[in-house]
Amino acid sequence: MSDASRRILFVLTGNDRLGDTGEPTGVFLAEAAHPYDVVTKAGYEVDFASPTGGPVHFDPRSTGDRDPVSDAFYSDEAIQGRLQDTLDARTLRAEDYAAVFFVGGHGTMWDFPDSEALQRLTAGIYEGGGAVGAVCHGPSALVNVRLSDGSYLVAGREVAGFTTEEEQAVKLDGVVPFLLDQRLTERGARHTKAEKPFTAHVVRDGRLVTGQNPPSSKGTAEALIEALK
Repeated sequence: MSDASRRILFVLTGNDRLGDTGEPTGVFLAEAAHPYDVVTKAGYEVDFASPTGGPVHFDPRSTGDRDPVSDAFYSDEAIQGRLQDTLDARTLRAEDYAAVFFVGGHGTMWDFPDSEALQRLTAGIYEGGGAVGAVCHGPSALVNVRLSDGSYLVAGREVAGFTTEEEQAVKLDGVVPFLLDQRLTERGARHTKAEKPFTAHVVRDGRLVTGQNPPSSKGTAEALIEALK
């Protein structure tokens, strides 16, 4: 393992179905591609993990009409090979990473929130002085994270995440197991949002960095790098 201070753990959903609808979902491409581009250009190494390891899948709604950064990521055979064999979060150690970044996509809503491995890694990295980042539905990984004093990580902190209005706009508010902004608020977070849905909004509260939606992907990663300085 190389220098932990230069290594960031990207966690992606291993879930490729929208609940019991049978409809496909998964990782939202831009929310992996743009942050990966930002952090690697900043000199960080990236490990890809999922809650239980193995292959991850992209939400088909995110892979058409790709911007250049997303296309480069999607077309990179080495990256795609790694995404077919992601690390198992249950086997990883918080002390090996400077930060954890939770990539979004609707799939996360089913396998991120109750993952004890993700909760352990997140609390460990944060309490070890590292940074925690998440974009869009990625903050679903944070809703059940408790620190060693028993408090929720997000309690009293300003956060962003996919909003109820955005969920209604994509007609999935009745499909997801909970509404992310409401659950974050229930955990004591101060949820904030952009004036208009689907426009960029990034919040940095110390070493906790969150973004609202796909257009927030690059900015969330940039804020994460700032939090590591």
